[in-house]
Amino acid sequence: MSYTVAVVGATGAVGGKMCMVLERRGFPVGELRLLASARSAGQTRVFREEQVPVQELTEESFAGVDIALFSAGGSVSRDFAPAAAAAGAWVVDNTSHFRMHDDVPLVVPEVNPHHLQDAPRRIIANPNCSTIQMVVALAPLHRAAGLKRVVVSTYQAVSGAGMRGMADLEGQSRAYWSGEPEPEPDKFPHRILGECLPHIGDFLDGGDTTEEVKMVNETRKMFELPDLPVTATTVRVPVITGHSEAVNVELQQALSADEARALLREAPGVEVVDDPAANRYPLARPCADADPVYVGRIRRDTSVEHGLNLWVVSDNLLKGAALNAVQIAELLIS
Repeated sequence: MSYTVAVVGATGAVGGKMCMVLERRGFPVGELRLLASARSAGQTRVFREEQVPVQELTEESFAGVDIALFSAGGSVSRDFAPAAAAAGAWVVDNTSHFRMHDDVPLVVPEVNPHHLQDAPRRIIANPNCSTIQMVVALAPLHRAAGLKRVVVSTYQAVSGAGMRGMADLEGQSRAYWSGEPEPEPDKFPHRILGECLPHIGDFLDGGDTTEEVKMVNETRKMFELPDLPVTATTVRVPVITGHSEAVNVELQQALSADEARALLREAPGVEVVDDPAANRYPLARPCADADPVYVGRIRRDTSVEHGLNLWVVSDNLLKGAALNAVQIAELLIS
């Protein structure tokens, strides 16, 4: 069988990656429908060596569509995802709009594929990029020993903020090395070159950011642990692609670092890179354009009972967004 697949937000960073992943994984696309705003209509993108035109997104765009992959912003998903579902499509939404809706499953295929069995609205939410890689690394540990508490600090690439985020870093870097005046930041509140900005999303009452709250709530929902203690500090760093995370996990039962390493080596979607004596641990640049979640620096946390530390790195545009969405689509058609 082949399927009609729509990519909403096809001209954006994640939309482009979705098309790449569909082609790379041999998804059975019979027709690819590229949808974007009116200003992008008429552009073309190459898919399977053919030029595919970009069409303006309307509520009538989904007639005959089987799978609709959304990555064009929360307001677009709010307005158009229900129309796609009503037309008979399965929707996989990469925005945050539906993630915490009780009637919309939030899915990472390596973690909770069984949640796809309960999707009454025909909408499935893709988790936040930083949450995805963390739960892929935590899932095998949770199955073996149970999660008790999670503390995470993230070091997130500028591509997680889209084209404007990457343009900020590129423009500031070019000005720095050429001696030209530095352009004003467009996406970030401060220059990102040479800085670490502990500010992703909006600040909320109490001091957390929306990105930090997403990681807490999404982790609890996917693991079905509504009271799991989770705390996050999310930081934007001057890296183009590849989110890095320092994850501290306290488990319900004892699990040695060697046992955790063995579990992670066998876990789907995970690659262990953990040889400190040879300076081998996950790095953002080597992980870019690669599918796995890379885990290293696996070691005991001696400050708590049953504690472990992990260093987790993944391509935020692939497993953190486009790849996870296509993997969900693969489960839907299977």
